[in-house]
Amino acid sequence: MKGELKLFEDTKIRTAWNEEEEEWYFSIVDVVGVLSESKDPAAYWRKLKQRLKEEGNETVTNCHVLKMKAVDGKMRKTDVANTEQLLRIIQSIPSPKAEPFKQWLAQVGSDRLDEIADPELAIERAVDYYRKHGRSEEWINQRLRTIEMRKELTDEWKRSGVEGAGYGILTNELYKTWSGMTAQEYKKYKGLKKENLRDNMSNIELALNMLAEVSTTEISRADNPQGLEESRSVARKGGGIAKSAREQLERQTGKSALTSQNNKLIEGE
Repeated sequence: MKGELKLFEDTKIRTAWNEEEEEWYFSIVDVVGVLSESKDPAAYWRKLKQRLKEEGNETVTNCHVLKMKAVDGKMRKTDVANTEQLLRIIQSIPSPKAEPFKQWLAQVGSDRLDEIADPELAIERAVDYYRKHGRSEEWINQRLRTIEMRKELTDEWKRSGVEGAGYGILTNELYKTWSGMTAQEYKKYKGLKKENLRDNMSNIELALNMLAEVSTTEISRADNPQGLEESRSVARKGGGIAKSAREQLERQTGKSALTSQNNKLIEGE
């Protein structure tokens, strides 16, 4: 499953797409928080879940548990429900937002199925999203290119036997090597919290990060590393190429290639 964030009335809902079942799973706590407007959605859900169990509600019994990114940035287990299960849970929450939320659920599912049938729709939506946030066509084209390069890199890591948390470890290795900061340090430098780091990079930063990822992919294909540690060594080599480019650029321009400026785009990659 691939985790994503969706927006309902400017509120983030954690989701996961199941490729085999071709359906979304939604964080129940996030949905409960939106509909109940409770200050403690987790506590609200625990009480509601207990009541539904006592009533013999099979929906609660059949809910899945998945790891999703929590507020602190760590992957933590949370109850999730598919669209059908979620609609039944919503009926148990008195809220004026219930009907708009049902319509939102239907639209989310429809959009995803449309994108599966025609992947270009996903690209078009991303372009529209960035344009609405005032990004230039040059930046948008480069940002889309970074997505393609990132996919090639993660595919190579997967081929090398890297899995799970290893992707984050190697990504941090890349960032640390070329920028001098881990992903979290980089986000702090830019004043970001949950926002996507690449969505808040300048053209130069995107180019340097893309150079690091492309170099790592090509070196990995040549060196054929096996496992996390060998891939970590390759990531340092690839990041080192981008570091050299950054240092040379800074010498020529007399200023840092990195910027603390951000664009405050809503996280979506």
